[in-house]
Amino acid sequence: MTKAGFVALIGEPNAGKSTLLNRMVGAKVSIVTHKVQTTRARIRGVALEGDAQIVFVDTPGLFRPRRRLDRAMVAAAWGGAADADIIVLLIEAHRGITEGVERILEQIREVTGDRPVALAINKIDRVEAPNLLALTKEMNERFDFVETFMISAEKGHGVDTLRGWLASKLPDGPWLYPEDQIADLPLRMIAAEMTREKLTLRLHQELPYQLTVETENWQERKDGSARIDQVIYVVRDGHKGIVLGNKGETIKAISKASREELEEFLGRRVHLFCQVKVREKWLDEAERYSEMGLDFKDGNS
Repeated sequence: MTKAGFVALIGEPNAGKSTLLNRMVGAKVSIVTHKVQTTRARIRGVALEGDAQIVFVDTPGLFRPRRRLDRAMVAAAWGGAADADIIVLLIEAHRGITEGVERILEQIREVTGDRPVALAINKIDRVEAPNLLALTKEMNERFDFVETFMISAEKGHGVDTLRGWLASKLPDGPWLYPEDQIADLPLRMIAAEMTREKLTLRLHQELPYQLTVETENWQERKDGSARIDQVIYVVRDGHKGIVLGNKGETIKAISKASREELEEFLGRRVHLFCQVKVREKWLDEAERYSEMGLDFKDGNS
């Protein structure tokens, strides 16, 4: 008898959800940078554990939303939790119970209903054992977690134990995806996310959130390679200059890094072409939200 189901990873921005997802799946399917609020859409990664297929939903970080994009991201995060069979709340060991964690604990009962919620305390290598035990005790006094796990998503400590436990709790049923599929994101979106990651890493001081990347065209070539055309949207002319860099050096370096990662991910040659366009109102355009896998209407709430 096979098992299959959805597991939502929720938590504050930068709690390590994307890193944990990639570790569980065994491949990079979710954008990971040191910049908070990096994940925008609910990214599904697929992991196999024995006879179980675990579909992980890596949600945007839960934070206090201020703009339309923020509100749409938070709505997507809670929506991912509401749709899951099991929820895992990820918190950072060294930060403990922050204001953000307090807010999540206040809302989690309303959203999750009677779904099982497990606690995963991440980055355990950063604190002493007595502090970990105190944090575990206090969190379990605040909420009735079905299980608590001590992990390091980056180093892999405790991840196998968590994955095994999740697999054992999923409902019986047929697998939801083919055995060799590791994500249900369209390749066009994965390619756009890879380029956006490179932009975020390179320009994290100057352009934290006011850009987005779309894969405009994907052409399969007879020699087995792929031609990918992408547009990077920014909100000001000055931002365009930052992305291009002196004599186009910045965009060349970003395109090269993204192309190399895409080639490794796809296992074949890629011809990547990136252009930068100024679109002042992209944060208020429904089409841009659809490309990110977000619901534009959720930004109104």
